[in-house]
Amino acid sequence: MTTSNKTAKEPLWLAMERKILEHASLDSSGSNLESVQQTIASELDQSGYNVSLHGGNFLQLRWALEEKNRNGHALLEDLKGVLDKLTFENVENTGKATANIIHALEDSWPKLKDYERKPTILEMVEQTRLGFIIKKSKELPESEGIRYLIAAEVVSDTIIESLGITRERYDQEIGAIKAEKAEKARVQSLLEAVAGKPDQERIKHLINKDVSDALIMELAGVGQAAVDEVKKAMEEEIKEKQRLAEEEAKRKAETAAGPPLEDISMEDRLTHIEAIRDIMDLCDAENEIRQMCAQSNVPKCLIDIAISDPERLDALEKEAEG
Repeated sequence: MTTSNKTAKEPLWLAMERKILEHASLDSSGSNLESVQQTIASELDQSGYNVSLHGGNFLQLRWALEEKNRNGHALLEDLKGVLDKLTFENVENTGKATANIIHALEDSWPKLKDYERKPTILEMVEQTRLGFIIKKSKELPESEGIRYLIAAEVVSDTIIESLGITRERYDQEIGAIKAEKAEKARVQSLLEAVAGKPDQERIKHLINKDVSDALIMELAGVGQAAVDEVKKAMEEEIKEKQRLAEEEAKRKAETAAGPPLEDISMEDRLTHIEAIRDIMDLCDAENEIRQMCAQSNVPKCLIDIAISDPERLDALEKEAEG
């Protein structure tokens, strides 16, 4: 059930009981009953309820006043007293709590057993439960509190208002929850691929797919010790992968840099130097020169010389020309 602290216009019987409680200090016994009834009926009319000119509603108000006189106090006094004594555990099952309240009060207030009154009592119990839930959420860190209310099916507007957060903050938590659910679905799919395999193999498979320790333990049903054991066994494998990756990165860097100066023929030197001079005629910013020279496959050693030591570039050009 979606929980909200917003309620619609209350039913007539409850509106009557609120007015009876409001005028509880008035003597409504004997000859005073009629005048008190007329006063309350008029006030209910002003609140949008048709009582004075509706025979059935007017009679219902009279019965409610007679019940109040018989018990010596208003129904809502007893009802509030019972609600105030409820604990969080009492309202975990709101339907059962509602039945218990009606049973506790039915001897004094038999009309509470009427079918149209039960939904209102149930709503009161749900609002009491909501109060407990909100109180608990405020005792938690903000993120946990938001998630606690979401899990309890409290509507978003109530969560935002109760915790004093923005809609953006609420949406941020919803996004995080969705991302976590998506990640869990991914891990479940990964586990299906190694179903029936030994735990060590399953754990290794998940580690290689960048799954967190927490999710490995939760979804693979293993402990931290098992995860640590597999990680330790994988250390050498990881180191070798890292070494190969570093070697490959170095090789790619050397390839991109081109051959060293001593390995470039005189003919190629002249070709590259000519390309450098053409590029330097077009632009003077170092990053642009380097980028255009690299695109023209000019070796990095000649680019560095051209930018940092132009006179040496002139000397190399003369040497290459013979």
